[in-house]
Amino acid sequence: MRRRCVLWLWTPRPKSARCWGRVPGFFENLPGPLLDSEWESFKGVELSDQTAIPNKYKELIGVAVSGATRCRYCVYFHTEAARLYGATDEEINEAALMAMHTMGWSTYLNASQYDYERFTHEVDQITAYITKHAAAPA
Repeated sequence: MRRRCVLWLWTPRPKSARCWGRVPGFFENLPGPLLDSEWESFKGVELSDQTAIPNKYKELIGVAVSGATRCRYCVYFHTEAARLYGATDEEINEAALMAMHTMGWSTYLNASQYDYERFTHEVDQITAYITKHAAAPA
């Protein structure tokens, strides 16, 4: 039942009040013509369990991106949504750590003007080596 409520949780319609108790103000504040299209987009990407990425992982990605973009609203939303989908504090912290490492390496590589073609060539070589030498499943 809880999972079903999570999926209905953010429905900006009065019938959803049974699960969440209100229509979120951030949807109510949208200009009238935008509400339906924004809701459909939000629901189709963020809330659907019919996408390639499971909801818990989508929310962990949201935590990482929100931290990198420094959106406190988004960090709070995605952290709480991740918990509703079963993410642990350890997983949430690891998502934040991945964002930190990604942003840090991005800063270093861009600021040092590391050659992009060289970078992609090196990554391709490493990937090919690992693929070739990976142990076959027992």
